Amino acid sequence: MTFDLVANDPASKARAGVLTTAHGTIQTPIFMPVGTAGTVKAVHQRELKEDVKAQIILGNTYHLYLRPGLNVLEKAGGLHKFNGWDKPILTDSGGYQVFSLSGTRKIIEDGVKFRSHIDGSSHLFTPENVMDTQRTIGADIIMAFDECTPYPCDYNYARNSMERTHRWLQRCIDRFDSTESKYGYEQTLFPIVQGSTYKDLRIQSAETIASKNRPGNAIGGLSVGEPAEMMYEMTELVCDILPTDKPRYLMGVGTPANILENIALGVDMFDCVLPTRNARNGMLFTTQGIINIRNERWKEDYSPIDAELGGYASTFYSKAYLRHLMHATEMLGAQIASVHNLTFYLWLVGQAREQILAGTFRAWKDVMVKKLMTRL
Repeated sequence: MTFDLVANDPASKARAGVLTTAHGTIQTPIFMPVGTAGTVKAVHQRELKEDVKAQIILGNTYHLYLRPGLNVLEKAGGLHKFNGWDKPILTDSGGYQVFSLSGTRKIIEDGVKFRSHIDGSSHLFTPENVMDTQRTIGADIIMAFDECTPYPCDYNYARNSMERTHRWLQRCIDRFDSTESKYGYEQTLFPIVQGSTYKDLRIQSAETIASKNRPGNAIGGLSVGEPAEMMYEMTELVCDILPTDKPRYLMGVGTPANILENIALGVDMFDCVLPTRNARNGMLFTTQGIINIRNERWKEDYSPIDAELGGYASTFYSKAYLRHLMHATEMLGAQIASVHNLTFYLWLVGQAREQILAGTFRAWKDVMVKKLMTRL
């Protein structure tokens, strides 16, 4: 994997770059649709390519490990062959499930014991077998095994968790560097900065992660309930420490405004379930602001969902028709809304990149953030 910076915005810390992997190049800043169980919910791979114009998607190690299972994925030749997506894939390590499935897991020094949400069976994730699992899934970018702490979080807990995450990271590196890809192409390991919302811990973690000299770095443990301004403060602190010549991935973020503000702080990569999850509930992100398509005001609005956006889903279907589908609980409604929201997110980071290249990002961002937070 290589990363080349091509531009910096003169009035902010925003950057534009090109990330090259075995399965293709990625223009940064970039948003990565989340394909938790090997699928971006309600979206065909053809739509991801042609309409959404996704350049990379995510898979979830925890979910893919449990179902369909590693034997199925390995026999298929990895997730790329299994789901037919021939562009880059990033897998998370299961660390977020350590946070979100708190009622069914136990953290020990060796790793995390947990029970499957499917059948209650017992399992153990360790830094070593999580590296092996992601190798088998076949991701281009593999995440280190970490613990995502909740917010709010006691200082001592945050410190102990961060130190454990650092110990786990070294075990991940040792295992990753001593193993080979199963499918004949290069895979890359990203460490993850933790430390909750404590400045000294974030600084310590960022310095530790930077010292590992891996090809890219991630920032975890944010967008878990803390105020947005606190997220931005921690992100800026960390980005000022992480190497400028390597991509920075802010995990699990976020709203359109969150993405633009964090691009301004030096982040290159984002993912979040929000565009597809909100789409299934009728919330649409558009170039003019936020729409609740279930509202009465759209009942006889026959204009396109978003004429300025481009893309089939956004320009072919009317607001009135999509509202009807949502109220009739037709599956097509969730599909159209999901494709539209993802198209918007990829459009947004594409526009951000163009503004960075033109040297006008900061002024554009300040206008767009206010516009995109408006409820129509």
